[in-house]
Amino acid sequence: MVENRDVFGRPSPAPDLTVSYGPHPDLVADIRLPPATAGPRPAPLLLLWHGGFWRAEYDRAYLGPMASDLAGRGFLVASVEYRRTGGGGGWPTTFTDVADAADAVPALIEQAVPGRVDQCRVVYAGHSAGGHLAVWAALRDRLPAGAPGRSPSIPHVTGVLALAPVLDLAAAYRLGLDGDAVGALLGGSPEKVPGRYAATDPAALGAPAPRVVLVHGDRDERVPLDMSRRYQAAARSRLVELPGADHFAVIDPASAVWPAVLDALNLLVEG
Repeated sequence: MVENRDVFGRPSPAPDLTVSYGPHPDLVADIRLPPATAGPRPAPLLLLWHGGFWRAEYDRAYLGPMASDLAGRGFLVASVEYRRTGGGGGWPTTFTDVADAADAVPALIEQAVPGRVDQCRVVYAGHSAGGHLAVWAALRDRLPAGAPGRSPSIPHVTGVLALAPVLDLAAAYRLGLDGDAVGALLGGSPEKVPGRYAATDPAALGAPAPRVVLVHGDRDERVPLDMSRRYQAAARSRLVELPGADHFAVIDPASAVWPAVLDALNLLVEG
């Protein structure tokens, strides 16, 4: 069990349960349930992917406090793990893991806690590289034929919340973000492996059918805000810019910008 601490070292309660969506130890999702007093209506489901530039040294633990806060507000939160570079992930494994989780975890939760989740209110969410994976998961019907993770139909998801996301992999490669993290993920440059970028880069895949809300701070030194601005201009999405917020403020329940994150999430869930 990973220790649930955020990037500031603050602990969070352990998950209520963990479900496995595959045989590998990383193919799991930590489930946090809303209070039983949250209301008679089943809870909206949040599938949450962590960031860390797709690298094995980062895992779902740092989103534990965020997940716990959202569960306390009435969401059923599934914090999804997946294989990352340096730990058996990368192309195509990371993407097939994300697709498998998106397909399997909602049903696994229904089996584990029948009647607690509203399958008609499902939001994909992610931070940083996890924001990329959340948007990509909503684009699976737009992938080229034969691409890993491709779905023949539009994913059954209400919307996508992308927090400080990496939504232009080719640009991220050219910028060398986090020491060539994209090159490690896809195995090379856009010129060397163009088919892999065509199957994984939201900037090349167009707008997903579900609504997308981007939330990005203007003090982000890890993922440029301009990347979200360009994506918003090209795709049907909404961008919430947060003055004074850095890369991690958007996942910090104690930050001054947390209410803006909650507003964005509630907009997706309630319309």
